[in-house]
Amino acid sequence: MKSEFIKEEFEEIKIEETFRVKHEDIEEQTDLMALKEASHELNERQEEEEHYYKHHDFMTEERSTQASSQKRAQNTGTKSLFTCQQCGKSFRHKETFKYHMRIHTGEKPFTCQQCGQSFRHKGSLKGHMRTHSGEKPFSCQQCGQSFRHKGSLIGHMRIHTGEKPYTCQQCGKSFSHKRSLKVHMRTHTGEKPYICQQCGQSFSYKGSLEVHMRIHTGEKPFTCQQCGKSFTREETLKLHVRVHTGEKPYICRQCGKSFSDKGRLEIHMRTHTGEKN
Repeated sequence: MKSEFIKEEFEEIKIEETFRVKHEDIEEQTDLMALKEASHELNERQEEEEHYYKHHDFMTEERSTQASSQKRAQNTGTKSLFTCQQCGKSFRHKETFKYHMRIHTGEKPFTCQQCGQSFRHKGSLKGHMRTHSGEKPFSCQQCGQSFRHKGSLIGHMRIHTGEKPYTCQQCGKSFSHKRSLKVHMRTHTGEKPYICQQCGQSFSYKGSLEVHMRIHTGEKPFTCQQCGKSFTREETLKLHVRVHTGEKPYICRQCGKSFSDKGRLEIHMRTHTGEKN
């Protein structure tokens, strides 16, 4: 029993290494899906705030100091701007300035009567209520998918347009969403903010931590429908299924021999290169 467990763990480690690069992309997507739920409310609030400002004709302008703001007001013949003493941001309207200050004070006067969550703006609460009602008033004209918030629809449209406005300054890779770029930057910084509370191992992506936790819990949610064997990772199951199908997609270009996974092909290639373990 013990030797079988060790064999299986070795198999998964080997497969994990084989799929390391591919898995990183999968992890990033998994993490973004999880983060979409966690950070969705924040994005909704930002979208609602922008919507609020636009439709109430609140024009905001950033100025680094009060002096420069007053100078501009004199030059343009407008009123003195309302400047935040904490961050230096200036506003032309007192009402907009009042709403901005809630970022610093933490005031959230609008509370959901169903779940108790509070918001800085009435528009944010209105958007939040759609999570309870299920209302999705913003629809994509190309594919029909609906969304609760305008910001979500705007982000979705980039799937159709191919627009990727967020670019990594280090490697040039572009992303459709700002959050995706932020997560990607961890590949450069080495940041691993997700830490296992049981063993202390850290990970760059939330999805990686979730998969790792199965080592401690023993959870194996991916089960082969043909033989009943279960695995902790979906990638491991996909490779295992090839035992039943006989699929061998990795082919040696020198001798034509085929293999079920990339790792075995790499080991085989050493017979041609003479490389030793």
